[in-house]
Amino acid sequence: MTAAAERFFVRHAALPTMPEVASRLLKSFEDDNVVLSQIAALIEKDSTLSARVLRLANSAHYSPSHQIATVVDAAHALGMETLRNLAMAACLSGAFPQVQDLDRARFWRHSLATANYARILARMLGTDASTADTAYLAGLMLRTGQLLMAIDEPHLVADVEAHATEPGSRFSLEEHRFGCTHADVTASLAAHWHFPPALVGAFRDANAPLDVRPFSLVAAVLHVAEVLADAAEHHDEPVHALKVAVPELIEHLHLDLELLAARIAATGDPAAEVEQMLH
Repeated sequence: MTAAAERFFVRHAALPTMPEVASRLLKSFEDDNVVLSQIAALIEKDSTLSARVLRLANSAHYSPSHQIATVVDAAHALGMETLRNLAMAACLSGAFPQVQDLDRARFWRHSLATANYARILARMLGTDASTADTAYLAGLMLRTGQLLMAIDEPHLVADVEAHATEPGSRFSLEEHRFGCTHADVTASLAAHWHFPPALVGAFRDANAPLDVRPFSLVAAVLHVAEVLADAAEHHDEPVHALKVAVPELIEHLHLDLELLAARIAATGDPAAEVEQMLH
């Protein structure tokens, strides 16, 4: 990890702790034999998390055909992938403190959008279901390093956000001001939390995926997903935003932009669950 990123862990003892349930959910991503009932049982161990997951499962976004009353009901209604992803989202959003000058709802809305776009992109680029799940989790976490940066340097982070009007510009603005980016700090956090090395590397390489060898598909997906989340936040047309921000990366990935636009349109609001997730 870079010294510039590591300094956000040295100055204070405010390193968020990975919730126990989240840690065990994370391990389940690497277990091909995990079953739906095990995930439901894990979630049920945490009453606050269970309540959040039930609120999410009953939200209009998932259009349940009946009132979902238990985590087991939610498991059967949503399926393993969605249930686990929602639980991770609820765990992670609860692990970080409120930060001065950073709008919490707006931050997590952007993170959820990044997560959902990362999953769409991973699927489009032919990865397996496990990689698409990992891409969702990585997208959800990609900006969390910025929360640690904002604890130390709230005004500098606010300045970055005030100037990050072009999709994808946050990376270079932070590099200029901090000597590292939110993705670098997230990579350090993921290492402190003992995330799989491949995921730590994907965060680290997300700044400039084309500059890194070997090429990391997950890192590229993360970078593109953040550009799309920026575009959604600013109400920019997604394909145009990609063509302006990352034309070489789009070409390298052979991304079908018409198909991507259709998938994005079909998704609707990529962060519809944010209210239920945060309360």
